[in-house]
Amino acid sequence: MLEKTIERKLVEAVKAMGGIAPKLTCPGFDGMPDRFVLLPKGKIAFIEVKSPGERPRSLQESRHGMLRRLCFPVYVLDNETAIRRILDEIQSA
Repeated sequence: MLEKTIERKLVEAVKAMGGIAPKLTCPGFDGMPDRFVLLPKGKIAFIEVKSPGERPRSLQESRHGMLRRLCFPVYVLDNETAIRRILDEIQSA
């Protein structure tokens, strides 16, 4: 399955929950996660979307660590079956 297919399914699932998942673009600050998820009741998380079996590059891992040190949840999503679990975790945090 292609990364863009997984990403599209993520955006659809977030929308179905009443949230949004804007594409995160940070000119001059490479390595940031692909999407940030905003759910009702102020729930927020960052999601790096990958093709099945792919892992984040070292710069991406560094940015994920920076966000986690700031106490933001960061997820790596590489298959559509994990979408529901990740969104449930964000919602219940």
